[in-house]
Amino acid sequence: LCHPGPCPSCPAFVTKTCECGQTSHSVRCGQSTKIHCSNVCGNTLNCGKHSCTQVCHAGKCSPCQLTVQQVCYCGTNFKEVLCGTKEEFSDGFGHFSCQNICGKKLNCGRHNCTQVCHPQPCQLCPRLPQVVYRCPCGQTPLSKLLELGCVERKVCTDPIPSCGKTCGKPLSCGSYEFIHTCESLCHEGDCRPCSHTSNIYCRCGFKKKFGGFFVCLFLIAAITFMCDKRCNKKRSCGRHKCNEVCCVDTEHKCSLVCGRKLNCGLHRCEEPCHRGSCQTCWQTSFDELTCYCGESVIYPPVPCGTQPPECKKTCTRPHDCDHPVYHSCHSEEKCPPCTYLTQKWCMGKHELRSNIPCHLTDISCGLRCNQMLKCGMHKCKRICHKGECLIDEECKQPCVIPRLYCNHPCMAPCHPSSPCPTTSCCAKVRYPKKIHCKFTAAISIATKLTDLQLGDSVEISRLITKKEMKQARLQCDEECLALQRNRRLAEALEIDDNSDPFNIRSSGPKYSDLLKEDARKDLKFVSDIEKEMRMLVEAVNKGKHTKKSHCYPPMNRDHRRIIHELAQVYGIESVSYDNEPKRNVVITAVKGKSICPSNTLTSVLDKEMQSRPPPPIPHYKQTDKSSGNSGLSKPLKEEPIIDYFDVQD
Repeated sequence: LCHPGPCPSCPAFVTKTCECGQTSHSVRCGQSTKIHCSNVCGNTLNCGKHSCTQVCHAGKCSPCQLTVQQVCYCGTNFKEVLCGTKEEFSDGFGHFSCQNICGKKLNCGRHNCTQVCHPQPCQLCPRLPQVVYRCPCGQTPLSKLLELGCVERKVCTDPIPSCGKTCGKPLSCGSYEFIHTCESLCHEGDCRPCSHTSNIYCRCGFKKKFGGFFVCLFLIAAITFMCDKRCNKKRSCGRHKCNEVCCVDTEHKCSLVCGRKLNCGLHRCEEPCHRGSCQTCWQTSFDELTCYCGESVIYPPVPCGTQPPECKKTCTRPHDCDHPVYHSCHSEEKCPPCTYLTQKWCMGKHELRSNIPCHLTDISCGLRCNQMLKCGMHKCKRICHKGECLIDEECKQPCVIPRLYCNHPCMAPCHPSSPCPTTSCCAKVRYPKKIHCKFTAAISIATKLTDLQLGDSVEISRLITKKEMKQARLQCDEECLALQRNRRLAEALEIDDNSDPFNIRSSGPKYSDLLKEDARKDLKFVSDIEKEMRMLVEAVNKGKHTKKSHCYPPMNRDHRRIIHELAQVYGIESVSYDNEPKRNVVITAVKGKSICPSNTLTSVLDKEMQSRPPPPIPHYKQTDKSSGNSGLSKPLKEEPIIDYFDVQD
């Protein structure tokens, strides 16, 4: 019936034979044990002569362990070996080759066998008359020599007739291009040494022996000549070079040990250097491998490099905090960071931040540090930071102590331990336009008076030079003259200075000439900035929030100055952050304070372009056609236009 888990073993009975195959038994089909009887195996061993004497066993029978005496084919040497052993030069049946000269008498009964110890019968005597048909050099048949009167041979000891020609047998010396032959007359036995010369090369064929020819008499001694060239081919591993001297190898097998780290990361490969990946580490541990808490276990044998088992229990390692642990047991030494949300103070102790992960330590609130510096006059302007405000540095913020004569700040680099330096004031004042405050004359008087004794009368007019008086006086420019003209017109028409009958002052904001000049150079940039500011002001005035900010991308100093000046016109706060070259501007619109001016800077520039008079058209004097000059004369000189209200009294 349907059941959980694996099915039980088959209960049917079947007939199985034992390991040796002599007996059979009836067992259950699902029984996996081997059947052994008590009989002797009796199978033929590897020698083919003896039988196995072991009791019924599994697998192949062991080799025959009986010792037999073997005799060489020539019958001069003996040795004892295991029965059925097949060694080199052995047939495995009691005979082997001793690799000596056979030496048995040939069928002629006069000569001995010159072959190496061999199993077959010895060959016929090579000097028998019925075997030899030619002269010793092989060029002339013996039948022709008999016709010429040579004596017929009867036995193998009779000499073989010579034809009298040059032997001509090829010698062992020489080369493929030029084969050396024997120069002696037709003779029996071995040829004499060669008298020719040969060009001997090293075994790899790269160099000659001493670069010249070598007498064939010394050829045997020169065969071992090797050059000093090292092989630069890669070995079979593909990693190392052969570097063999006078190499003649074709496979270039690498004999070094691989030595690479195995996948376990603990042991190195001990195989000969090879291509491809190394095999898995064969080291095995017989100790149990557990997780840190001991709940999960891998039982031996454990292959080397096996990672600890995965455990789903909660981590039990000691932690730095007391917050609840949510990660599982792990094999790494360091636990994952704690992500429990807490409340922490920022680095500058400005505010208590909420929903901060426990592992975060250095938290910045994004506000200015505002801690008092060592000078005692300025506060740190850096964003909330860690550690001291100034480390091995001096305060370089501008001095804010008011000057003695103009009450403007000193603006020199911070100097807490020294008095303010005597410099000209560069603050801008409106008189009636922005100018630089230069109280050079007053500073000069104060400097000269300090050298005099107290109580003496001094003529001040003598202390001020004409140059200093000229610097102290403001020069009247075009804007100043226009204001004087308008003031005289207002007095003549009895118009109050505070009134604005033509809605000139309230018609729109006042843009500086420098801002207009910059806008003409980059009108698209100014248009985009004004569009963003108007959208920001409209959004904060219509929305629920009292403030709304916008961050511009990093830009150069001139573009940042344009944004700051436009922000003043729109009533928007603007602050620059970060250092060059990533310094950017952040603008903040405040509800009720920020406004959208009626006339934008781009519209003001368009009106100025439209109201500007067109350039004068030059008048040319037409010449007489009969004079032959078809060209035009120089333009007529225009009369100057005099503005009678611009005349000074």
